[in-house]
Amino acid sequence: MRRRLKALRRNLRGARMIAGAFASTDHPLLAHIIPTRRCNLACEYCNEYDDFSKPVPTEAMFQRVDKLAPLGTAVITISGGEPLLHPKLDEIIHRIRKCGMIAGLITNGYLLVAERIERLNRAGLEWLQISIDNVNPDEVSKKSLKVLDKKLELLAEHADFHVNINSVVGGGVKNPQDALTVGKRALGLGFSSTIGIIHDGSGQLQPLNDEERRIYNEMKAMEKSSFTRVNGFQDNIAQGRPNQWRCRAGARYLYICEDGLVHYCSQQRGYPGIPLEKYTTADIRREYLSEKGCAPNCTVSCVHQVSVFDSWRAPQFAPPAAVAPGSGDLIQIR
Repeated sequence: MRRRLKALRRNLRGARMIAGAFASTDHPLLAHIIPTRRCNLACEYCNEYDDFSKPVPTEAMFQRVDKLAPLGTAVITISGGEPLLHPKLDEIIHRIRKCGMIAGLITNGYLLVAERIERLNRAGLEWLQISIDNVNPDEVSKKSLKVLDKKLELLAEHADFHVNINSVVGGGVKNPQDALTVGKRALGLGFSSTIGIIHDGSGQLQPLNDEERRIYNEMKAMEKSSFTRVNGFQDNIAQGRPNQWRCRAGARYLYICEDGLVHYCSQQRGYPGIPLEKYTTADIRREYLSEKGCAPNCTVSCVHQVSVFDSWRAPQFAPPAAVAPGSGDLIQIR
């Protein structure tokens, strides 16, 4: 009963978020924040981690959350790196909830134990996602069902928050049929299940082969309808076709790196490259109307999902040429 009541509250808050999205375009719907770049794994396809970075100071994370709230941000997702490595993660989650925003977490799941899950409950976490890449670990990814199944059982027993398990195809995954095994296990435990297509190193399209497309279509048929599964754009990606859409990154979606800079997404770090503390509604309005050259072949699902609210309005225009601030190792938009 407790879980059902919490699920009802989440759905009501989600409905308010959707209503707010249609009512105004001057605020972010989703922001990703990075409390640490460090990860305890080294998946071959991932370009979003290192093995040495220190956690972002908690006070700096608080300041970023406090800035996102008055910008009108609806949802904050904490990712990394591996966010569970941050020693004050629970306090960051609590701060997000205290500011009235929805709190989500993307984790590899390795550090989950019963006591840790209970702490996430108490902090107010509302949803969690784990991406499981295969049934048995290999040189590409250690995020396997064999390793994580006990963690999933713990989540089924203890979590008060919504859990989504994301399976993947493409990008070097050896056994695409593993996605079906993972998806069926997730549904059997009472979780939701989604399918993702692994992108290349700049978030761009990787067409699927015949077997991968078959698995993708079977997984799509298993998914339940909800906002987080607004992913029709992947149908074109699976066929190797570009999407014609209006990417609202930098406006409806913000990616705030560990240094506190706002970027379009995890795969286009460097643009606009403005410190969050200086980000204004004027920046949101500019990026809302700015056409992104990387959009047609983009596979970054969270940006597609939030942009769907504005697909029918406000045509975009090519921005003037600019040099992105920041260090030379940031990925540059094409």
